[in-house]
Amino acid sequence: MIPRLVIFDVDGTLVDSQRQIHTSMTEAFLLQGHVAPELAAVLSIVGLSLPEAVARLAPDLPEGERGHIVAGYKATFNGLRAAGIAPLYPGIAEALQALAARDDLLLGVATGKSRRGLVHLLQAYGIEDLFVTRQVADDHPSKPHPSMLLAALAETGIAPQDAVMIGDTTFDIEMAGAAGITALGVAWGYHPAEALLAAGAGDVIASSADLMPALDALWDAVA
Repeated sequence: MIPRLVIFDVDGTLVDSQRQIHTSMTEAFLLQGHVAPELAAVLSIVGLSLPEAVARLAPDLPEGERGHIVAGYKATFNGLRAAGIAPLYPGIAEALQALAARDDLLLGVATGKSRRGLVHLLQAYGIEDLFVTRQVADDHPSKPHPSMLLAALAETGIAPQDAVMIGDTTFDIEMAGAAGITALGVAWGYHPAEALLAAGAGDVIASSADLMPALDALWDAVA
């Protein structure tokens, strides 16, 4: 039996990190003497690599100035992370364990987080052993470039038609489309469900309890 690969985004999909992200971005802009972006603007760029996110939030700033904002964000975020980790969304831990227990599935991660940040998070929740492939911003272009997903497929030997990308942003959905992978959106994250469907999501689920049925339905549809 050839297993199937389920690849998860992290921020906005597995964990609710909006407080840490917004606080860090606000502090980073203010430290450089700039007006901080609104929460909605910050959430709109979650999922992108940090330099790309800052470039979208402040396209008129010189590259060097944006670099200072990136550095300020990292410093503030690291301090917040030391004080406490972002919470998992309700039911996520149980859903991941249930998926990992299936012989026909492999789990992976494709995230705009750094390797350091991802490892810290997974270890804190004791779920690092659930994921056979972990693709991070350190090694790839920013989403929606398909590099992360192509690397996950190559690492696991899974064909695109046997993989699903699960995420909360249009960047996740567009990345999946670029890699030839089916995408499943989640409605509890940072981009609205209508935007995820418009970007090409095969479905958008409302809760973690819907995850297993939605995956089975997606694969039944393409069988």
